[in-house]
Amino acid sequence: MNQKRKYRHFILFCLVLDLLAVVFLGYRYLDRKIPDEIHIDRNSGLDFSSLSGIPFVSFGDTITVSGEGSYQLPCTLLGKIHFKDIKVTPTEADSILVSGSSVGIYMETSGVLVIDTGEILSSDGQIQDPAKNLLKPGDYIVALNQQKISCKQDLIDDLKDLDGSAVTVSIRRENSLVPVSLTPVQDSSGKYKLGIWVRDDTQGIGTLTFVTENGKFGALGHGISDVDTGNLLSIKGGKLYCAQILGVQKGAKGKPGELSGLIRYRNDNVIGTINSNSENGIYGNFTGNFGSDSQQSIALRKMKIGYKQELQVGPASILCNVGDGVKEYDAKITRIDMNHEDSNKSFVIQVTDPELIDTTGGIVQGMSGSPVLQNGKVVGAITHVFVQDAASGYGIFIENMLDT
Repeated sequence: MNQKRKYRHFILFCLVLDLLAVVFLGYRYLDRKIPDEIHIDRNSGLDFSSLSGIPFVSFGDTITVSGEGSYQLPCTLLGKIHFKDIKVTPTEADSILVSGSSVGIYMETSGVLVIDTGEILSSDGQIQDPAKNLLKPGDYIVALNQQKISCKQDLIDDLKDLDGSAVTVSIRRENSLVPVSLTPVQDSSGKYKLGIWVRDDTQGIGTLTFVTENGKFGALGHGISDVDTGNLLSIKGGKLYCAQILGVQKGAKGKPGELSGLIRYRNDNVIGTINSNSENGIYGNFTGNFGSDSQQSIALRKMKIGYKQELQVGPASILCNVGDGVKEYDAKITRIDMNHEDSNKSFVIQVTDPELIDTTGGIVQGMSGSPVLQNGKVVGAITHVFVQDAASGYGIFIENMLDT
């Protein structure tokens, strides 16, 4: 009897676990399918029943207006069980200028970024690492002995005055300012060093996504992180340049491709100033031209904004430049995630255009920011390529870029 009772308890326990798993997975599925927040055009209506496409999910008629101009839309299961409240934000702008042009990016860090610490062969033949465990990758040096440090050259100039006495290095670590005392080491050549590797700028090629009618631009669809630390770069500013694509390294399984090009870092080639590097892209003021033959001319066309609830699994297209100007290429959206933890991975897109696949293999580095179009509207931008599938990658909803 005891054995039978134990067996029944075990079966019951397994059934309860299975039920909990079904409930949890069901909740996760519904949470991913039903957005936490949506934007709508203030001048047009929205059929809320289209938000999920799930028969037993309904949306209430009673809304709660918040102080910031948005309101809460209740979502229920089976008409009775409250599931969540959806934040609905009406927007004024219904269109933007969409690009797809390749751009050169140059940004200066806010302070001098510490990449790593290093060993020094001292004048007495000892191996020393004066900054080890005191500074760490991702720190930003902002002052040395209370003298402001804006760039590497400032740091180099101040290091010339070292005499072996301890110095106070002011660093910004995350959101805090921290004073750190370091004792310089005299190397075998007689120079005093702190044993740190630093960087104060970054550059590369990406794709311009959009320009608003008031002259603000957004590009890339993701932030720029330091190649060594992996941290999002804190910047004091930068410039956007016209870029010329010279070649393509075709992508393949396990080996992402990339665009290679030429950036002329001259004042007459500047098309914008960069003032923000965020998780959803880089942003700033657009100063270039469009619709002209000038050197600073950028392809732009006015398109309506398609919000995330308008996306559908199915045919789409992308705008990008892989060497012969901005063209529109066929693609398809294969998956949509309304509430992904990473806004840069809100949907999956696959390139289907034979011409683009033949040229690039699909999505390559440098195409980040390429606008994604569907049903005559701009709905997002490409952000990442899949390493194991060069034809596919992630995208960000256009509203997330506009909302930053």
